[in-house]
Amino acid sequence: MEHKHEDAYDFDTPVDRRGTWSVQWDGIADRFPVPELVPFTISDMDFPCAPPVLDALRRRVGHGVFGYTDWRNDDFQGAIRDWFAQRYETDVDPAALVYAPSVLSQISQLLQMWTEPGDGVVVHTPTYDGFRKAVTGLGRELRGVPLPADDPGHGVLEAALARPDSRVLLLCSPHNPTGKVWTHAELSAVAELCERHGVAVISDEIHADLTHEGHTHLPWTRYARGHRRWALVTSATKSFNFPSLSGSYGLVGDASEHAAFVRRMDMGQGLASPAVLSLTAHIAAYREGGPWLDAVRAYTHGNLRFVADRLNEAFPELGWRPPQAGYLAWIDLRPVLGDAGDEVLQRELVEGQGVAVMPGGTYGAAGAGFVRLNVGCARGKAEVGVGALVAAVRALQGPSGGAPQSPSGD
Repeated sequence: MEHKHEDAYDFDTPVDRRGTWSVQWDGIADRFPVPELVPFTISDMDFPCAPPVLDALRRRVGHGVFGYTDWRNDDFQGAIRDWFAQRYETDVDPAALVYAPSVLSQISQLLQMWTEPGDGVVVHTPTYDGFRKAVTGLGRELRGVPLPADDPGHGVLEAALARPDSRVLLLCSPHNPTGKVWTHAELSAVAELCERHGVAVISDEIHADLTHEGHTHLPWTRYARGHRRWALVTSATKSFNFPSLSGSYGLVGDASEHAAFVRRMDMGQGLASPAVLSLTAHIAAYREGGPWLDAVRAYTHGNLRFVADRLNEAFPELGWRPPQAGYLAWIDLRPVLGDAGDEVLQRELVEGQGVAVMPGGTYGAAGAGFVRLNVGCARGKAEVGVGALVAAVRALQGPSGGAPQSPSGD
């Protein structure tokens, strides 16, 4: 596959997003107490989406009629089929496709189909906070297990799956927040364990298109085998940066489970008609947006390499490496801050450095001592973010340069 260089597009010129109802920029006070911070938080990018997508949206808006729309059309389904064939060498059966307003709405519906209140849903830790909200909000029990690096024999995973009331494995592939890309051996082992213990699989693959060179995303469809209850859920909104247009799609392999999902969306949820601009954007992205996406991946990987160089120059003991996918830098600061705690670091970042960075504790106890720095932005902004992070750590270390002691108190 040909990859165009990012120089074909201008990602260096910042776009002012203030005053556009942006969650990252205008909604900063919802998460952080100080106004006018420079945000590196929620996982959207500061770039305008791909020119072919913008052109297609302008044409559709120019038509002027926005009546009820059907997602079951050859343009939309064919674009998905061809995207998976070209990018992932994977066949997609259009008959298995479903549509929903978002990936999390799909997950919510599937959890309601395949679990009852009190049932266990297994997730890997640290855990995307949207998963936690979806699972616990439905009255299900979130059961965290470590990633394979900390559970190489999958023993902890199997113990969780073997519990009689564990009904679903909610897989994040690639993984958020760590950016891990799952290997064939890992996915094969996970599939075998879920099949052995009769656990359904929901694979959230919204970050798949952002996998970096040297790593290969493998769709769950390759591992579903004869397993009846499985779904792959995803969207172009993440990789092409149009989440506010909404829209997602998925694959539900079993015909009866597929019919049940469509029935829930069409009748129980009253969502038979999708947002037409979402369909328009998806089709244009998958048909014409590949070169732009490749350029974005190269540019954001350059940002991540810059973060690595700057951090490791300042703190060689970190030995930080860019993630395998995405534009979110998941950084373990415990080697330089010890047990100082997320709260102390956040206070320095916000009050001392004027930046908003997601604390690792947002993603559960396994994230304590980490931060998630969003560098899906112009290089100049990324430089501000990593510079602030370095300055905050140095301020907490003090003149001696060592890890600070944990604060005393209750």
